[in-house]
Amino acid sequence: MKIRFLGHSAFLLETPEHRLLLDPFLSGNPQASLSVEEALALKPSAVLISHAHGDHWGDALAFAKGGVPLIATAEIGGYAMKHGAANAVAMNIGGTYRADWGSVYLTPAWHSSSFPDGTYGGMPTGLVIELGGQRVYFAGDTSLFSDMRLIGDRELDAALLPIGDHFTMGPEEAARALELLRPRVAVPMHYGTFPVLRGDPAVFAREGQARGAEVRVLAPGEDTEL
Repeated sequence: MKIRFLGHSAFLLETPEHRLLLDPFLSGNPQASLSVEEALALKPSAVLISHAHGDHWGDALAFAKGGVPLIATAEIGGYAMKHGAANAVAMNIGGTYRADWGSVYLTPAWHSSSFPDGTYGGMPTGLVIELGGQRVYFAGDTSLFSDMRLIGDRELDAALLPIGDHFTMGPEEAARALELLRPRVAVPMHYGTFPVLRGDPAVFAREGQARGAEVRVLAPGEDTEL
């Protein structure tokens, strides 16, 4: 599997057969390495949403209206369908959705969730994604929490973790999360996009590597192979 960082918390997971788009905040994202039109041209197999905040929900509706399956919580799926989504999967924490490309399991996340228009977005989530025989944990926005150890029991190939601080855990807490998650590879996200997100990826890399994790810091548009 190839992991491409699109800026902020947006990622593209790619195999030769499938592409999954995660939290597609592209329009208005100063870090975005792809436009919505460029991303649509890649024909993603699905778009996966962790929660409803604008910097994660982003351009999800543009993809969903274009026929790309949108997978998220019941509240987000329902909102998408109400606003014209052609194919939305509404599920909840603890559930697994299976498709021809693999599966996604929704985990808890400690955060909040509402749409830019103020509509309640349900509980925020993390995503455990299986694609191409590999398993990736996308944490969305969250603090450190002890049940990450249970997520780590799933034997993760990679963990994509927010490190920006202020709205989520910072780099030191994210490094502590690696002790619980025990991934083969860790990639930081949700930092540097806006002035308040001051978490330093160099601190995360140093602290994570001290805990035995392989930390890969990606620039927007850069990818890494698992």
